[in-house]
Amino acid sequence: MKNVKLKLPVGAAKPKSATARRATPRVKSLYSRDELKEIFRRFSIQRPEPKGELEHVNPFTLVVAVALSAQATDAGVNKATRALFAVADTPEKMLALGEEKLRDYIKTIGLYRNKAKNVIALSEKLIRDFGGEVPRTREELVTLPGVGRKTANVVLSMAFGQSTIAVDTHIFRIANRLCLAPGKTPDEVEDKLIKIIPDEYLYHAHHWLILHGRYCCKARKPECERCVIADLCKSPEKTCDIPAPLVELPPQTISAAS
Repeated sequence: MKNVKLKLPVGAAKPKSATARRATPRVKSLYSRDELKEIFRRFSIQRPEPKGELEHVNPFTLVVAVALSAQATDAGVNKATRALFAVADTPEKMLALGEEKLRDYIKTIGLYRNKAKNVIALSEKLIRDFGGEVPRTREELVTLPGVGRKTANVVLSMAFGQSTIAVDTHIFRIANRLCLAPGKTPDEVEDKLIKIIPDEYLYHAHHWLILHGRYCCKARKPECERCVIADLCKSPEKTCDIPAPLVELPPQTISAAS
């Protein structure tokens, strides 16, 4: 099987935490180092360049899209934000649009009233405290209204090329179901994943795990017969020990109807 050389986006930073992670005590895992490396090697062949499925045109629209995606599907958010970002793709334009008109654009998204307030508030804070630019540190990002650790990690990864693990519902489920990095909270799962994922695969690991959970290891019924790591998986729920053929999947397509 071929090895794929992973490419980081232009300007992407190498994992800053790699040295620190090696210096910390190794997290106990049901998987050996070789097994972990093989799992992510297979994901890298299956999806050499995984991408997030939230549409955006710059760091600001990414922050807004991720904030809107809480308790909503990416497809549903994309459907609403296509028209929104055509008229408001900067904090200044979002403020000019105003909360009432913003609600009209995102009313198909759950909790849209509260989310509209947060988007206007975070736009104001970006202008007031950051010169209208999206900050590049987690500590600063989480000060924005409606932005938590998960949202901050997504922005750091997708907008600024930093190696982070944003634990959403898919990753939380996968980490526990596969006994990969079991934890009772997203922060606990994130900490364990950061420590066990091989450095060379850390940058893309976030998207690989999300996509694996979304399209293969599904919540209601995992499709083990389509899983490329079925032989390595240690989940007590798995129904197949034979891995699916390891081939590169077709390029991702982002659709509002997906």
